[in-house]
Amino acid sequence: MTRIVALFLALFLLPAAVRAEQRADAKYAPHLKRAAYAANGPVVAIDEAHANFHTLEGKYAPFGALLSADGYRVRASAARFSPQALTGVDVLVIANARSSSPGASGFGADEIAAVRNWVSQGGSLLLISDHAPFGTAASRLAEAFGVNMGVGYVATQVGRGVSSQIHFGRSQLGNHPILSGIRSVQSFTGQSLSVPPGGTALLVLPSDALEVSSADDIRALAEGHRVPARSAAGRARAVALPFGKGRVVVAGEAAMFTEQIVPGIGRVGLTAEDDQQFALNVLHWLSRLL
Repeated sequence: MTRIVALFLALFLLPAAVRAEQRADAKYAPHLKRAAYAANGPVVAIDEAHANFHTLEGKYAPFGALLSADGYRVRASAARFSPQALTGVDVLVIANARSSSPGASGFGADEIAAVRNWVSQGGSLLLISDHAPFGTAASRLAEAFGVNMGVGYVATQVGRGVSSQIHFGRSQLGNHPILSGIRSVQSFTGQSLSVPPGGTALLVLPSDALEVSSADDIRALAEGHRVPARSAAGRARAVALPFGKGRVVVAGEAAMFTEQIVPGIGRVGLTAEDDQQFALNVLHWLSRLL
């Protein structure tokens, strides 16, 4: 068992209060040969209007720093989605929105319609929704673009145990411009996604991938117990698709787009494998550099 697998199994055995203390890595520094945009780059709005677990000044500060270093104009979006709120936005990023009540959508029907129409007319959306319970809040918005969310926790077999962190090597990378120059991506727990007609699986879940309902189920699997599970083989961790005149990327895991410090674990995220370049390539495709 590799060190990182062992660490992430340990993470699930930490108390929930300790896991909740994960924070943005204030020392994260983007490593770029040169910025994609020298001046007046595309406007990237990061949603903060839906009780988001990841925000620009919070756990997604490293993601914002990376995009700013690449020349994007990054700002927080504190308004409910509407045609007016989306005016002037080139790329909308929604990361781990939460709903006001269990099982409910995190977005009103009018907001979903506004985002769908905006993308259809040429906007670009990066929708990120992690393991349960985040998938439930975002599933209806994802379905507006034909993507079904598994709304659970995905784990794979590692030796005699399991791991919820998944390494995506060459055989698990799809054929898409976003994956240009990418050799491997590390994902740190998340859910599964379907691949709609016309879409491309960027990160393909392996044949032994299982999806369970809760972190307790992950712990039980790690301890060798049987729990209710469904196969996630062939489903995706990230999907890209054109939609009307616009573009959409849906990701089932949030940590690979930022850099965080997790008590008892250390630093995880953008500095793993090709994760920083993957995040940049996603934005470059959404802003039509790729």
